[in-house]
Amino acid sequence: MFVTVDGKKCELLAPKETPLLWVLREDWRNTAVKFGCGMGLCGACTVHINGQAVRSCQTEAGSAVGKQVTTLRGLHPDADHPVQKAWRELNVVQCGYCQPGQMMSAAALLSKNKNPSDQEIVDAMNGNLCRCGTYPRIRAAIRRAAEIMRTGGGQDVVR
Repeated sequence: MFVTVDGKKCELLAPKETPLLWVLREDWRNTAVKFGCGMGLCGACTVHINGQAVRSCQTEAGSAVGKQVTTLRGLHPDADHPVQKAWRELNVVQCGYCQPGQMMSAAALLSKNKNPSDQEIVDAMNGNLCRCGTYPRIRAAIRRAAEIMRTGGGQDVVR
């Protein structure tokens, strides 16, 4: 059984019911995915499966077999996805622990809606917790990433 993670074929050797988070981090050494609460409530572990944002701590690894899993590392080969560019440009990160999940949720939103309203941003990001309180910078970065995407300064999710 194989899962494609950030474009690389990875063999699933763990039991299928193992949380995808632990397989990503422990078996495949992908530390771009963070453990936060383990209950799907904080969003730190957010990844995409076939373009859909999911909480990897609550997703069985077996459900990803034969699918494309994208982590923050896989958004763009040079870390130049519009979300990543905007995060850097606006200096969003404070401690940074929650930011991979924040960026993955933002990328999922922008893949469906290139011009979200402030309320749509809040709704899409609801459930992604930031202990440092960088929410205003996160919202500003999402608006900036949307602008980059609309003006042709970037591309959508690569995988």
